[in-house]
Amino acid sequence: MLTESNTAVAPNLATLRGTSAENEEPLQLYARDDDGDLVGGLTGYTWAYWLHVHLLWVDARLRGAGLGSELLERAEKIASAERECRHARLETWDFQAPDFYRKHGYEHVGTVRDYPPGSVEYIFVKRLG
Repeated sequence: MLTESNTAVAPNLATLRGTSAENEEPLQLYARDDDGDLVGGLTGYTWAYWLHVHLLWVDARLRGAGLGSELLERAEKIASAERECRHARLETWDFQAPDFYRKHGYEHVGTVRDYPPGSVEYIFVKRLG
């Protein structure tokens, strides 16, 4: 019902039918150390030719060693090469990693102040490929 309703008011969504971008497809990457312990990961999904990064996490002991960059770049490569994504998007807070994403070519396109209270959420996008 929702798909039909949305397509009725936004016909451009109908162009996604029958394509790899029609449905949300999860994207999950994990990094483990030599003992098999989880030390990093990225979760997100692709939809409508966009990669949406939901979470990127690296164990505090390994931050700054390139693991976060490796996970993000792998996700972008999978989204672009295997799922035909043309863009990526994500949200991060002021107390997390906005500079990390800028370093990786993400452009700040939106700000939500006081979310959560006392913090700022930033919205970033990047053109892939």
